[in-house]
Amino acid sequence: MTKRLQVLFDDAEYAALQAAAASRGMTVAEWVRQALTAARREASTADVDRKLAAIRSAVRHAGPTGPIERLGTETERGYLSAADPGGY
Repeated sequence: MTKRLQVLFDDAEYAALQAAAASRGMTVAEWVRQALTAARREASTADVDRKLAAIRSAVRHAGPTGPIERLGTETERGYLSAADPGGY
């Protein structure tokens, strides 16, 4: 379903929209839709302070580091030793 949105512009603003749309070979409506879509994509979807708090919390944790090959080998060795607690 589509919805209609009415936005009022003064003559100078509307003339600028018409010029911008014409320079791209599109209607004012299409230009406005694309501009709003681009603005929506660029808008943050969450609070910046909340994002920073999550990052700060994450960096306080320590974890294994190193080459992926070594980490994979160590992980596999851990799974194998857990599967065979007698070490056989």
